[in-house]
Amino acid sequence: MADADGQAIEAILMVADQPVEPGVLAQLLEVPVSRVEERCAALAAEYEAEERGFVLVRVAGGYRFQSHPGQSAYVERFVLEGQSARLSAAALETLAIVAYKQPISRAQVAAIRGVSVDGVMRTLQTRGYITEAGRDPGPGQAVLFGTTDEFLERMGFDTIRDLPPLGQFVPAAEVMEALEDGLRADPPPDPESEATPSAPQPSPAERVSRETRREMGLDLEDDL
Repeated sequence: MADADGQAIEAILMVADQPVEPGVLAQLLEVPVSRVEERCAALAAEYEAEERGFVLVRVAGGYRFQSHPGQSAYVERFVLEGQSARLSAAALETLAIVAYKQPISRAQVAAIRGVSVDGVMRTLQTRGYITEAGRDPGPGQAVLFGTTDEFLERMGFDTIRDLPPLGQFVPAAEVMEALEDGLRADPPPDPESEATPSAPQPSPAERVSRETRREMGLDLEDDL
């Protein structure tokens, strides 16, 4: 059960429209930051133990309430029902490139995707998911882009370091080799089988005839 500090934290986060940093909570409650961290951890554990439909998480450097991950199917159905402003596959792909390669220029993103990304980049900027993060020191000083706190909040990450490693999305070497073998029209010839072709084997009838003549004492070489 939440104490006075816990109730205050709940009330503040309930009306906040973005994650609230622990330092801000500490100032409002007039307690040390460590106390805020302790109470938030206790509240999060309490909600999880009671199997609530929401959780208290730390994202983008602050704390906020959000729906329980186990109820994502129902939340998505509610939020996305009738909406047409979802990001396209091209926008999602571009956003992933910026997230993993930032800071990165528009030309570099286009080189990776193999198509123009001007319109997609503008859409992502308008949505607040990416922003200018500086300029390339090289010739032309191209504008470099990176993700925003809005991106972290939407993804549920505290920092960009929380992105899952790319390695887990890349097939293992043996899988790639098996795929390449499966795409070949004909299997490669066996050099040893070509160098020493096997001698033809006698048919069952021929083997019986030869064995019968051997039993009769006939010389098999007479047939030669």
